[in-house]
Order: sequence, then structure tokens, then C-alpha cells
Amino acid sequence: MARFDGKVILITGGGSGLGRATAVRVAKEGARVALVDISEKGLAESVEAIREAAPEAQTITVTGDVSKEADVEAYVAATLETFGRIDGFFNNAGIEGRQNLTENFTDDEFQGVLAINLSGAFLGLEKVLAVMREQGSGSVVNTASVGGIRGVGNQSGYAAAKHGVVGLTRNSAVEYGEFGVRVNAIAPGAIWTPMVENSMKQLDPENPRKAAEQFIQANPTKRYGEPHEIAAVVAFLLSDDSSYMNATVIPIDGGQSAKY
Repeated sequence: MARFDGKVILITGGGSGLGRATAVRVAKEGARVALVDISEKGLAESVEAIREAAPEAQTITVTGDVSKEADVEAYVAATLETFGRIDGFFNNAGIEGRQNLTENFTDDEFQGVLAINLSGAFLGLEKVLAVMREQGSGSVVNTASVGGIRGVGNQSGYAAAKHGVVGLTRNSAVEYGEFGVRVNAIAPGAIWTPMVENSMKQLDPENPRKAAEQFIQANPTKRYGEPHEIAAVVAFLLSDDSSYMNATVIPIDGGQSAKY
């Protein structure tokens, strides 16, 4: 029996990157998957990737903005209407924002990054945890970042939001553990996703690959992580294999955050 047979997994940011990779991973292990993203095109591509990997998998997609409460209510309602429950929630949608010194990072930019990365994470937790408490079971994985456990520079909005996600994770885990609901987080480092590629374009618009190679030299592994490597950890946390893990924040960064 596969780990997710009969399970329903809800994933925000499911139209690309870590969300897509996780959707493919859990679908291959039997999950029914609800994908949420602001990009209809990205969602369609994710569904195609799932079909290639797991032709029998049941999927639904919901287009929405995770920072808008009505959209969050809509994706939760659509998942429940279709599948009747939510066993796992990968609360993953996020943006990086423009890289800049704090003094040059405008309030509009700051609020925009917090809206998606922190308010969006909170709204997802608010709606999904109520469902899981009523069920008496469930596992949540929030996407934080190494930028949520240490300073990275030039990312005031992103760092503030991801530190907030770590706080939300620990607080919710303490609140909901007695109801059979676990809340953990991942803290990815340099993972080659469209968001990271865009970050490298900010550093060197003419040659982002060169900027990427220079950036990764500080990592003990001397390479970027791949989305499927993150998906493996997320799937573990969503599954019953991690049944006594709660309030944990796991760095997945090749060891970079451990360096002096």
C-alpha cells in the first residue's frame, strides 16, 4: 500500500517549482491532489506532469490569490466539495520580491511580499486547521526558507515574512497537536526553481547562469538543490512516517546555513 492511498493533499503554489514537484511525488504514492495557483497555465502544466507520472491520479485545480481571504475560502471549499476531507496541506505559495537594501525597499514592496508569503500562509492555516481539527487528524507543511532562520541580505520583505512563517508554524503546532494535527515547516536554501532563476536575473540580467554558479560556491555541496529533493522531504512530513514530528523547521540547503 502506498503512503497516500486514499489521502487528500492540498498544495498552494502548485503551478510550478516545489509545489509541482510535491504534487507529482504524492500523486505517484496514491494521493488525490488539489492544486492552487494564481497561474492557470502553471496549473495546467502541473496537471500534465501528474498525468505523466501517475495516470490514475485524481486532481482538481483552483486558480486563486492566496493573499485574498475569499480565494482561500474558495480553494478549501472546492477541495472539500470534491474530496470530502483534507489530510495534508502543503502551504507553499510565495514570492521573493525585488532584492534591495532595506533603506531602498519601499513600503509597497514590503507589504506586497508579506501579503503573499505571510498573510497567505496565515489564511491557509486559518481555514485548513479548522477542517483538520474537526477531522481529528492532518499534517501541515509550511514553506519557510533559510531566509526565515538567518539573515540573507537584500531581502527585507522575504526575510521578515519567512521568519513569520516559522513563528506561525511553531505556534500552530503547539495549539493543534492535541487535536491530532501536526504542523511543520521546511526551510529550503538554494533550490533551482523559477523563483530562484528570477533572483539570479536580478543579480546579472545578461548572464544569470554565471551569477548562479558564483552564488552556489558558498554552499558545501557546490550545487543547487532540485525540486524533487525538497518534494521527498515534504512527502515524508505529510505522511504518517513523521507521526511524532511537530513544530519542526527543517533546513534543506546542502548545509549552507550551518557554515560560519
